[in-house]
Amino acid sequence: MIVCRTIQEIRKETGKQKQEGKTISFVPTMGALHEGHLSLIREAKKHADLVVVSIFVNPEQFGPNEDFDTYPRETESDLQKCREEGVSIVFLPDRRELYPEEKFLRIEIDDLNRHMCGASRPGFFEGILLVVNKLFNIVEPDAALFGQKDIQQFLILSRMVKEFNHDIKMVMVPISRANDGLALSSRNAYLSPEEREAAPSLYRSLQYIERQIREGVDTPGLLIEHQKSELEAKGLKIDYLNVFSRKTLAPVETLSNSGQYILAGAAWLGKTRLIDNILIDY
Repeated sequence: MIVCRTIQEIRKETGKQKQEGKTISFVPTMGALHEGHLSLIREAKKHADLVVVSIFVNPEQFGPNEDFDTYPRETESDLQKCREEGVSIVFLPDRRELYPEEKFLRIEIDDLNRHMCGASRPGFFEGILLVVNKLFNIVEPDAALFGQKDIQQFLILSRMVKEFNHDIKMVMVPISRANDGLALSSRNAYLSPEEREAAPSLYRSLQYIERQIREGVDTPGLLIEHQKSELEAKGLKIDYLNVFSRKTLAPVETLSNSGQYILAGAAWLGKTRLIDNILIDY
């Protein structure tokens, strides 16, 4: 496995592979790799000849009161996991490599960040678009893989690929879960033992709402409000819990036949922000 720390190094290595006719799958990460990331790497192998993983905690997607300084950083463990999974190249830049000077340009988003996580994290998706656009330009992959847990991120990035004419196949990989249903996340490390026991409640609420919808409920508003109350009684502070259009990412009050929806929620449990979702084709 080759570890590249500069843009020049990664371009040299990927360019050499492309000259040999090989295709590249790319898995961008912020490190602290867990089984969810490893599932992306395993799936990436199916889409190209070799896998490139980036590890970079992107400062541009953290708000002023968020956890950039305390975000888990486990570089040696991450590199070992990449070796064990057969990753060909790891791109491990530092902050100065990707952001060497004052920025004069930025990316704006219309509408797609108005709801869900974008509503409570201003600048979050703009920061993600900025760094992923950079990484796509540097690595020039044939396919890029992201997890369904961050579905708003995936859909916004897919829109970027389309509108900015990146020649990249976007692949969304299903959510990896613990045995009790909790969606795997690097931030789960923040949970206390008591919080960890309560954390799967968000997924269970989503499952309950999903069952009701599949049994014929097409206006789930009251049902959702009841589940919010149930979760708050268990100590979760709700950020959002609703059904959203998969196309516009806007909340939907009444579900229609042949509609594609995202049943999604985010909640704080202590200092940890949990997110989860279920896709519904109605």
